Amino acid sequence: MENIKQKKKIKLFDIIAIISTIGIIAWLVIGFCIGLIYSLLFCRFILFPIIILYIISFFETIISVIRKGVKNNRLKIIAHIIIIVAITTFSLYHSDLFKSKRILTAILKEDLFYYTLIFRENGSVENEIDGFLGYSGTYKGTYHFEGDTIIFSKKPYVNDFIPDTLLIDRNQNVIFIHRDSNGQFDTKIRWLNHFKIKEK
Repeated sequence: MENIKQKKKIKLFDIIAIISTIGIIAWLVIGFCIGLIYSLLFCRFILFPIIILYIISFFETIISVIRKGVKNNRLKIIAHIIIIVAITTFSLYHSDLFKSKRILTAILKEDLFYYTLIFRENGSVENEIDGFLGYSGTYKGTYHFEGDTIIFSKKPYVNDFIPDTLLIDRNQNVIFIHRDSNGQFDTKIRWLNHFKIKEK
């Protein structure tokens, strides 16, 4: 009788490990599409119970491995390894480790959003946006330099917020984005008319 109860208990914790693994991987995939923080806010009522289940499962697995060995806990160990591999993979994807070298990084802050332009050696550019309610997103494009101007062959944004040509001002350490009525770049630093170049 005690053996049957023990088997049922093991199966329950196996199910908890599987459910929490599927839930966390689903959150990572959703986060990949719309941003991890934003997805956390979006599915908080579903995700929090899954995280609690995962924490319970993780500590139960450690205790169970110490008491009963690896062989009796294979399914739970595999589930936890899958989560570790998934988190590591997503972290590496978002890091600079496998990307072309950064040659210029510039930042623009407004009330609700924070924009970071990352120009890379291979001619690619990323516009990382962090903003209101934990929103996070990345737009990708391509560019080339012509003297002190940056010309986008593919803009890293979906509307006209960032034009297709920008001006680098090394003296003021900024990138200007707006032109005046004569078509000349407005090189006086004003609110939302420039990106601040980040020091290396």
